[in-house]
Amino acid sequence: MSRASIEWISGPVLRARATGPFALREALRVGPNQLLGEVVSLHEDLLVAQVYEDTTGLRPGDAVEGSGLPLSIRLGPGLLGSICDGLLRPLSGSDSVFVAPGFSGASTRRHAFRPLVQPGQVLHAGAEFGRVAGPSAGAREHRCLVPPGKSGEVLRIVAVGEHCDDEVLCVLKDATGTEHQLMMSEVWPVRVPRPVAQRLPSGDPLVTGQRVIDALFPVALGGKAAIPGGFGTGKTVLLEALVKACAADVIVYLGCGERGNEMAGAVEEIAGLIDARSGRPMSERTVIVANTSNMPVAAREASIYCAVTIAEYFRDQGLHVALMADSTSRWAEALREVSGRLGELPGEGGYPAYLGSRLAEFYERAARVRTLSGDLGSVTLIGSVSPQSGDFSEPVTSHTTRYVRSFWALDVTRARARFYPAIAPLASYSQDADTVAGWWVGVFAETFGAAMNGAEEGWQALRRRFLTLLAEQARLERMARIVGKDALQPQQRLTLLCAEVVNETFLRQSAYSAKDAYCGPQRQARMMRLLGRFMDLAAAALARGASPEAVAALPVLRPLQRMGDEIGEDEAEAFVALEAALEADFATLLTEAGDAPQA
Repeated sequence: MSRASIEWISGPVLRARATGPFALREALRVGPNQLLGEVVSLHEDLLVAQVYEDTTGLRPGDAVEGSGLPLSIRLGPGLLGSICDGLLRPLSGSDSVFVAPGFSGASTRRHAFRPLVQPGQVLHAGAEFGRVAGPSAGAREHRCLVPPGKSGEVLRIVAVGEHCDDEVLCVLKDATGTEHQLMMSEVWPVRVPRPVAQRLPSGDPLVTGQRVIDALFPVALGGKAAIPGGFGTGKTVLLEALVKACAADVIVYLGCGERGNEMAGAVEEIAGLIDARSGRPMSERTVIVANTSNMPVAAREASIYCAVTIAEYFRDQGLHVALMADSTSRWAEALREVSGRLGELPGEGGYPAYLGSRLAEFYERAARVRTLSGDLGSVTLIGSVSPQSGDFSEPVTSHTTRYVRSFWALDVTRARARFYPAIAPLASYSQDADTVAGWWVGVFAETFGAAMNGAEEGWQALRRRFLTLLAEQARLERMARIVGKDALQPQQRLTLLCAEVVNETFLRQSAYSAKDAYCGPQRQARMMRLLGRFMDLAAAALARGASPEAVAALPVLRPLQRMGDEIGEDEAEAFVALEAALEADFATLLTEAGDAPQA
């Protein structure tokens, strides 16, 4: 075992004189409490390391021991439903309110194991050799797979029964005669992406249940998205809404530098939720990585790699995983602080010059893949960004835009007006919109069937129409501030009315409404088509002499704006009735205006 002696220490950074060989990125144990650290640079016999725990009490002369392995975490069946810190040490079930210094988080849990292979079979990396029962009756079973880099003939395997997750269950012997011991769990270095058989393009979106995201700015399954927004714009609330409703099989929620009370609230809420798709507790498909603001700042950097490694592990099980990182800005601040203590030259905004490459490494691990076992799986990364003073030109936000394909910009003006979600439609974009267009064509065809009247009522056309309308609204509002709204032409006033209806009906979505907290794709399609029909009828009424004010006074306008709150997922007949009322009200309006409606 390599050893070194501390010569200098400042916060989480230390320099030590080595008496044996060390490797870059090697995991270390530091001081009498065996604190976890990592080598960040080497120069002859001098090593520089960062320590991921509180370094209070460390002093020159204390020992530093090398592990011979990179910084790694243990991945296994006990992860789902767990709450851990940024180094994957369990936070629940402990008698202490603090993690003890040097605690390794070794697991002693026992699980019911069922073997699926017999001695003599040949297994390759990714092959399934057994299954572990879920934490409760009816829960998803955990697949035990041969880790990457291991293969061979099965020499022996244990019988059905309960075993610890770090107990040897199966032994393989490869062509060179080397034996490989397989357990329920495996150890994997957090900075190394797990290998796959093939990276695949994605044509399906990650359905989030938020209309403004799914219908206007979708993210593909295995894609990457960012949620930038200033203080108080609702980043954490939006991420928590995605945790509750998105269609991923597994959710990894990372609180990186978040306030402790916010994390406690999120944990308490998730613990009491029931998954609407399966009827099972939400916690059974959730892993929470909590690295709060009062925890050592250096551990924030490790936490984001730890979380994405967990996501890749469940992806290799053939599952679709969504990682919610809140927030990457605080992770970048940790990089900046450690970089300053290392004496590195600062880049833009004081951040290290390698900030962009670190962000690229993180977002590059999002993908839809064919795993080593031949299954399809994906990791979708959604990271929030907290730009100072809401300035989207600051380094973390500007670098992030280079690597993500969906950008959901939160607007402080909408947030102050209690408009939720406060996503600004003119500052947001999605490069995945064309990718998932075929999927939406299928949704519209399934929803309306033969009732579709051509491509003008399809998703792409309606999406383009909504975004164009909202852009025109912004232009007209600037004009109205100068000349007054009453001075605008009737067509312009009608445009503002239609934009207001789209905003209030479709873009606003209450997280507290039992019916509107989640909006499925088919309900979104019905709402989009109904709003498109309203815009058509309003334009026809204006052309025949009706005023925009008369359109705004129609009795049907109120139920149209309230349809998200009042019409649920399985109430398709209510949309039919609302459309009939819409047609009838416009027919009455045209009759009163002295013009008969068209057939």
